[in-house]
Amino acid sequence: MNKAPRQTLTAPIRRIRFAYVALFFCFWTSLIGLRLVWLQVVRHGDFVEKAAKQQQRTFEVAPRRGVLYDRNLKELAMTVLVDSIYAVPNELGDNRENAAEILAKIVHADPRDNFTSQQQMLARFNASRNFAWVARRVDADTADRIRELNLKGVYFQKEFKRFYPNNDLAAQVLGYVGTDDTGLGGLEREFDDDMHGTPGHMLTAIDAKRHVLGSEESQPMPGENLVLSIDANIQYMAERALDAQMEKMKAAHGTVVVQDPHTGQILALAIAPRFNPNDQRHMDASVLTNLAVSDVYEPGSTFKLVTYAAALDAAGVQPTDIVDCQNGAMTMYGRTLHDDRSDRFGRVTVQYALEHSSDVGAAKMALKLGNQRFYDYMRSFGFGDRSGIELPSETRGLLRNPKKWGATSILSMAIGQEVAVTPVQLVTMVSAIANGGVYMPPHILLQSTDQMKGDARLKPAAFRPANQLPSTLPDGAHRVIREITSAKMRMMMQGIVTEGTGRRAALNGYSSAGKTGTAQKIDPATHTYSHTKLVASFAGFAPVSNPAVSIAVVIDTPTVGTRYGAETSAPVFAEVAQQVLEYLGVPHDQPLKTKKELIAQNDVVDDSVADSSADLNAMFADVNSLPADDPLRTPANVGAATEAAAVDEDKTGSARAATKGTGKSSGVLNLLPAKVLAAFRAGGTTGSSMPDEQRASAALEASKIAPASQARANGGVLVDASKHVAVPAFDGAALRAVVEKADSVGLRVQALGSGLAREQVPAAGTMVPVGTEVVVRFGR
Repeated sequence: MNKAPRQTLTAPIRRIRFAYVALFFCFWTSLIGLRLVWLQVVRHGDFVEKAAKQQQRTFEVAPRRGVLYDRNLKELAMTVLVDSIYAVPNELGDNRENAAEILAKIVHADPRDNFTSQQQMLARFNASRNFAWVARRVDADTADRIRELNLKGVYFQKEFKRFYPNNDLAAQVLGYVGTDDTGLGGLEREFDDDMHGTPGHMLTAIDAKRHVLGSEESQPMPGENLVLSIDANIQYMAERALDAQMEKMKAAHGTVVVQDPHTGQILALAIAPRFNPNDQRHMDASVLTNLAVSDVYEPGSTFKLVTYAAALDAAGVQPTDIVDCQNGAMTMYGRTLHDDRSDRFGRVTVQYALEHSSDVGAAKMALKLGNQRFYDYMRSFGFGDRSGIELPSETRGLLRNPKKWGATSILSMAIGQEVAVTPVQLVTMVSAIANGGVYMPPHILLQSTDQMKGDARLKPAAFRPANQLPSTLPDGAHRVIREITSAKMRMMMQGIVTEGTGRRAALNGYSSAGKTGTAQKIDPATHTYSHTKLVASFAGFAPVSNPAVSIAVVIDTPTVGTRYGAETSAPVFAEVAQQVLEYLGVPHDQPLKTKKELIAQNDVVDDSVADSSADLNAMFADVNSLPADDPLRTPANVGAATEAAAVDEDKTGSARAATKGTGKSSGVLNLLPAKVLAAFRAGGTTGSSMPDEQRASAALEASKIAPASQARANGGVLVDASKHVAVPAFDGAALRAVVEKADSVGLRVQALGSGLAREQVPAAGTMVPVGTEVVVRFGR
C-alpha cells in the first residue's frame, strides 16, 4: 500500500518559524546584555568593594606624635612602637566565644578596663565580620603570651604609644593622650593639631588562604616636636621640695613656679599631687587640673608688693617716709581695718610697714593712689587678664573695674582681698619688680620644630641667668614701674627677708627678697571666710642685685603647724632657690653662714588672721563677666579653686630684739632733725608732698644723724654695730651699678634724681654699720 507523500512547508511558513527563532535569540541576547550591564556597570562599584573586602585589608598607619623636649633636649614625652592585637571574626567562626574567653584571661588585667573584658570583646566579634580589636598597645609580655597561643584569626599590628620616661615629672604641664592618640590635657592638648601629624594608609592584598600577596603604603607625616623652656633638673628640684613640704604640712595641694625674670620663661612648674600619664587606668580626675593657670586664690599680703610699688612709682612715696599705722586700727566708712594684735604700729617708715606687713600701712599707700590709678597698676602688672602662656584653660583671674568697687574695696585690694590671681600671674609680677620694672609675659614654649634630637640643626638652650632685659622686648612686654622704683622695691623686699616676716626665705651665700602671704579660703557656697582653712604663699627672687630666678610658692590648706606663709611656703622657696642657684653656678654674693647662724635666722613668730570684711559677694559676681571659655565659669572649677582672703603676715622675733626707748616720746620721729620733722608734718604722714629739693636736703641731713638706725614698734631703734664696712665710692656710676656695689658690702641705697651719681652721704671711705642706708644724688 502506497503512502501519501509528505507535504513540504511552504515558503511563508518557513519564514514565520525563522522569525520566531530569531526573536527568541534576540530576546535572550538582550537579557544577557542587560544583565551584564547591570552587573558590570550599575553594580560595578558594589562588587569591587566586596572583592576588596575579601581580597584586601586596609589599615590606617598612625603618624609618630611629636616629641616634647626640655630646654636641654631631654625627652619629656616621646612615642614608641608597641603591639596591638586584633581579630578577624569570620576566621574565628563558631570559636568566637572560646577565643574571647581565652584572650580576656590574658589581656584583661584591670577590672576597671571594660574594653578588654570578655563580654565587650565578644560583642565586638559579633558586631563585625572582618575586623575587631582585642587589645591595644599592650606590653611585650602580654604580646608574647598571645603569640604563643597561635590562635587562628588573631593578628598583631604595630601602633605608636605615648611614653613619658620620667613618669609624673611635670605631669600637669605635659598632659596626656587618649587611646586614639588625641591630646587630653596640658601641652598635649594645647598643641594636639601640631603634634598629631597626618596619618598614612597601608593596603594589603591576600588570597583565599589568607596569604599576603603584596602591599602598598602611603607614609604618614610625623608631628611637630616642641622644645620647652622647662629645665628637667630644676623641675625635679621644685617637685621634690614641694612634695616634702606637702607631706610635712599634710596639705591638699601645692604649686611652685620658677621663672627667669628677664625673659619670662618658665623654668619649672611643679604641682602636687601629680599623676602618672603612663598609667591612665589609675588616674584621679581631681589631680588633672593645672592649678598654676586654671585656678585662682586671693593672694593676701603678697599682693602688697603691687600696692607699695605703685605708691613708690606714682605717689612720690619713699621707703624712708613716715606712715602713721594708727596703732593697728584704721576706720573708713564704718569699716575698721586691723593689724595683728602683736604688732600695733604707730608712726614708722614705709619700709618698716612693708617688712612687718602692716595692713593699715598698705591701705594708706593705696589711698594715696586713688581707685583708678591703683587699678591701672594692677592691670599693668598682669592681673585681671590672661598672660598668654602656652597652656590650656588659663583663667584671667578676678579683678573688678573701679566702677564696681564698694566704698572700702580699695582697702581690701591693698592687702590682697577682693582680687583673685593665679600662681603664674603672681610670679610674673615679682619678676617685673626684679628685672627693673618691665612686665615680661610668661612663656613655656621655646620653639616648634620638625627636627629630632641628634640633628645638628637642633641645639639645646641651656639656661644661663642674664642680668639685663633682651634688646628687643617680646610682644606684650611693657614697662610697669620705673627702674628706680624697682631698685627701691628690691631693697625693701630684701628687708622683709632679713628683718621682717620672710626670714625663713633667707639663703646661705646668696641674698634673697620676697613677701609672705597667708589667706583664708572662701566657701564658694556661703561666700564667707573659713577660720581653719588657709592658703600659704611666698613670692620672691634671688640674688637681690642680679636676680637669676623668681619663685612663687602656694600651698593650699596646710593642716600641721601654724600654717602661715612664713612657716609653710618660705622654706620651700629657700630650698628651691638655694639648689637652683647652686645648680646654675651663680656666684655667691654673701658670706656663707654656719649651721648655727642658719638656725638662728629662721626664728619666726606666727601671724594671725587679718580683717575679713571684704566684699566677697561682689567678687563672686564678677565671675559672670569672665569670657565663656574661662575655666572659672564652670561650677567644677569654681568649687575646686576656692578663693582666699588676706591674712596678716608672719611676724618675726626681730622686733623683740630692738633697744627699748623711754616711752612714746622716744619714737622714730625724735631721731630726725627738727627741719625734717617739720617737713614731714607739713607734708602729711609720708611727706610725699614735700618738694624734691627739700626732700633731698632733708634726706641728706637725716642720713648724717642716724645712717644705720631702724625704727621699731615700741619706739626703740635697732642698730647693727657688730660689723662695720667702708662706704664705696659711687661718683659717676649709674643707678644699677650703685645699687649692686652697695649691696655687695651690705649697704642700702636711697636714690635721688636720675642720671649718674654726683654726691653721696656718708662720704666714700666712711666706716658705717652693715645695713646703713647711703643717700646718693644723681644728675645729668
